[in-house]
Amino acid sequence: MAAMAAMRIAPITGLTSITIRISTLREWRIGEADMTTQTHEPMRSYSTGGNQPETPEVFGILAEFNDVDSVVGGARQVRAAGYKVWDVHSPFPIHGIDAVIGIRPTILPWLILGGGLTGLCGGLALQWYCNTYDYPYLISGKPLFSLPANVPVIFECTVLISALTAVFGMFGLNRLPLLYNPMFKSKRFRRVTSDKFFIWIAKTDPNFDVKKTSDFLTSAGAQSVETIED
Repeated sequence: MAAMAAMRIAPITGLTSITIRISTLREWRIGEADMTTQTHEPMRSYSTGGNQPETPEVFGILAEFNDVDSVVGGARQVRAAGYKVWDVHSPFPIHGIDAVIGIRPTILPWLILGGGLTGLCGGLALQWYCNTYDYPYLISGKPLFSLPANVPVIFECTVLISALTAVFGMFGLNRLPLLYNPMFKSKRFRRVTSDKFFIWIAKTDPNFDVKKTSDFLTSAGAQSVETIED
């Protein structure tokens, strides 16, 4: 009967009557609303399979060296061992390290050449189209198209497209901007801009094995070897 009872508030001038169930007031007062009739399951993440934390994956192995001679010697051994996906990091450019690593010549000069030829042909075609086809204009019997008069525009277009190709091609080939890399988590790697040298072997290398690769880098003269996870 108490659950079905209701409290009636008498109307006052200008107000309407309001009916409130006593059972509702009791639930608000003691905080029992829905506590006995509903159960709540723990939140689940469909991407991670519940509340279990994600297991970090190995990203690669980072080996620290003390000086230029040791890192160059280590790089020679890494290349001789057949590793393909690896790199050397140092505080300053090391003379001859490209040949030691086996880096192939970049294709950026060919891209710049293609951009320059595109600008040359584009500038030449634009002037020919405007002067001889779209809006021919005779001046004292002079030819509608004269190459010497168009050289400045051709030169400017060549330089413009070549410069843009060089800048954006460099960014694209170097995969820049690179705002995140798991190696940034390593406290040791922070000294690469100061006085330490590193060899990095990625997990994607066909010869990569955490135990074998770590032992190999240690035997190659590394001061310390760290497994990077992400």
